[in-house]
Amino acid sequence: MTKKMRRVGKYELGRTIGEGTFAKVKFARNTDTGEYVAMKIMAKSTILKHRMVDQIKREISIMKIVRHPNIVRLYEVLASRSKIYIVLEFVTGGELFDRIVHKGRLEESESRKYFQQLVDAVAHCHSKGVYHRDLKPENLLLDTNGNLKVSDFGLSALPQQGVELLHTTCGTPNYVAPEVLSGQGYDGAAADIWSCGVILFVIMAGFLPFSETDLPGLYRKINAAEFSCPSWFSAEVKSLIHGILDPNPKTRTQIREIGKDRWFRVNYMPNLAREEEEVNLDDVRAVFDGFEGNYVTENVERKDGGPLMMNAFEMITLSQGLNLSALFDRRQDFVKRQTRFVSREAPGVIIANIEAVANSMGLKAHTRNFKTRLEGSSMKAGQFAVVIEIYEVAPSLFMVDVRKAAGETLEYHKFYKKLCAKLENIIWRATEGMPKSELLRTMTF
Repeated sequence: MTKKMRRVGKYELGRTIGEGTFAKVKFARNTDTGEYVAMKIMAKSTILKHRMVDQIKREISIMKIVRHPNIVRLYEVLASRSKIYIVLEFVTGGELFDRIVHKGRLEESESRKYFQQLVDAVAHCHSKGVYHRDLKPENLLLDTNGNLKVSDFGLSALPQQGVELLHTTCGTPNYVAPEVLSGQGYDGAAADIWSCGVILFVIMAGFLPFSETDLPGLYRKINAAEFSCPSWFSAEVKSLIHGILDPNPKTRTQIREIGKDRWFRVNYMPNLAREEEEVNLDDVRAVFDGFEGNYVTENVERKDGGPLMMNAFEMITLSQGLNLSALFDRRQDFVKRQTRFVSREAPGVIIANIEAVANSMGLKAHTRNFKTRLEGSSMKAGQFAVVIEIYEVAPSLFMVDVRKAAGETLEYHKFYKKLCAKLENIIWRATEGMPKSELLRTMTF
């Protein structure tokens, strides 16, 4: 049985590791160097339809400008006749948000380390005139050494010449500064600092400082900076957070003041930016100016009649170093954003059960080629969507990969737990049959 293999230029593409409204992110391998990367794929037709050319060019240019150990690296940009490919550093440790979901809250020393790395990264961005505008735990990744990496510059802004204030209201409401919500124009640096303060509160408390079920109530609390720190916060960190979460951007603690703060400086080891490199934007210009001579070729070999086979190359995205324990232990799945379970049922049976459960949960199911998308209204404002794909990992053994496509991550975790409870009859555990070591020998390595 053959498997689907897709290549884009020198990159061999594996499974999807994330997707949103305008883009899909796939795990990939550089066949020249053997290096693993993440490849963000966007359709040119979608970019043109939604008039996103300038925004995408800005995102790419920004990520090339801001090179720092605590910022996800953008390697290069490619294009085919129909798609744009952004090749990014592959960060293996998951989201900071997942760590919070797993532990409830982080210890003060661990929180301080992540906050120090976040401030270093944000200060570097600001030194380049770049403002992120969507800082939140879901956009903060962790590498294999537990170091923080800032990602997702899709909402970032570069100042226009002669214009000091930004006017676009964007970002996730719970993390957004009050002046951004007012629509009166705001300083991007001060707005980013506010978001950093909310993040510090969340990772230390395990909950948001500003949280309401209705947006008017949420905005009122944010505008008044109406929050209280938990009893376990030290006096020093309370003082720092209150200085950062000042609703007046003119008196709000600035980033250079954070760097001098007594609490902040405990065990502080500055993570210096890489030596200045010449930023070459030739590939960006080639992609958007449509030089056909620079197009990469897309080669796809398809397998018909069944779900995709998964080989060792693709398994690496499941767990660092091919440690497959998370594949078989659902207790670990709950702390992952990309959640999955294993079944011995036929793919058609799996899909039928998923669609039935989705219907009982008030979600609409759309299935095509062993890939199902569930959509519905979120329990809070906005839409909720989940993508489910089936992979064959051994003869008559299938991995069901579930990932969030839209909505809040915490809500997604609750959904996944409920989904698994309702699919208990088709979920297989390694202890029910052959030993795990024997099972691994049957896989397509």
